[in-house]
Amino acid sequence: MICLAREEALAEFLRTKAPDQTADDRYSRQVLFRGIGAEGQRKLAAARVAIVGCGATGSTLAGLLARAGVGALRIIDRDYVEPSNLQRQSLFDEADAAESLPKAIAAARKIGALNSGIQVEAKVEDLVPDNVEALLERSHLVLDGTDNFETRYLINDFAVERAVPWIYSAAVGSYAVTLNILPAETACLACIFPDSPQGMVETCETSGILNSAVNLVASIAATEALKLLVGGRAAPTLRRTLLSFDVWTNDRAEISAGKPRPECRACGQRDFIHLAGEGRPHITLCGRNSVQIHERQRPIDFAEMDRRLRPHGMVRRNDFVLKFWHEPYEMTLFPDGRAIIKGTTDTAVARSLYARFVGS
Repeated sequence: MICLAREEALAEFLRTKAPDQTADDRYSRQVLFRGIGAEGQRKLAAARVAIVGCGATGSTLAGLLARAGVGALRIIDRDYVEPSNLQRQSLFDEADAAESLPKAIAAARKIGALNSGIQVEAKVEDLVPDNVEALLERSHLVLDGTDNFETRYLINDFAVERAVPWIYSAAVGSYAVTLNILPAETACLACIFPDSPQGMVETCETSGILNSAVNLVASIAATEALKLLVGGRAAPTLRRTLLSFDVWTNDRAEISAGKPRPECRACGQRDFIHLAGEGRPHITLCGRNSVQIHERQRPIDFAEMDRRLRPHGMVRRNDFVLKFWHEPYEMTLFPDGRAIIKGTTDTAVARSLYARFVGS
């Protein structure tokens, strides 16, 4: 009886499929799954999802949702592909690293090749208060592929203020953690973590990371995303806990997150300090011995900048980034004036280099 029902669901979907889909429909096995079915697949095709950060977790999320047929993906990332990414960032290859392609661009190209039937929009930007509304507007769901709590709190403020669901995900070492956030129904990120972690915090640069931990958390988050997009907030199997799992030690924990905290800054007090940009620096540490400089009012002419910088070091550029090596530093410039300076964690040194070679 169950098999007959599934075959009927597949037949219904094939009868109503879009004209550009092939006869041997790519989603047939997913349609046969009773949790999705023909109607669920149509809901996925109509869904709009924003993925913030396209590193290890974000690139895996993007690939999974693209293959599942989510109709529109917006990929937002500030960084570029490097050889050290290839161990765990599944959408990229050696050619992307050799060209220093922005991750959002490289991901969109790969997704376009594996599923031309969906829309993918690449945004090579850093998510900040000034652009959060433009970048996340009209999204049915926001997924976390970031590597820092500053950006996650910004997503949380936006999502709670606009009542947009989002899914927090993180992985470092062999440890993975994820949380579904349904504003006004479940705890938000600020309910669970009222303040950013203090003191020494593990990162991929200091503690390494297993690609299996990344794949685990991305698979769980992608599945929760499908549940939400197909069944809405009332989907009975949506998890309402903070789930953590260590793939090396097999330690597992869950913390109840079923209700907002009345005293929560975001949920209870509606005080969206991160959305307001209070105290947000214009120069920030960017991991891997790097500093990011935010200069959004300084459009860069790559051809002119190439001419100016060549007497001072090696320059390489494409349509998306310009890289400049001035020993012992490496500067990556983006068209909007943003820069990542590698070789220092001293923001004063980074600012000095930027002022010297780009302008004050």
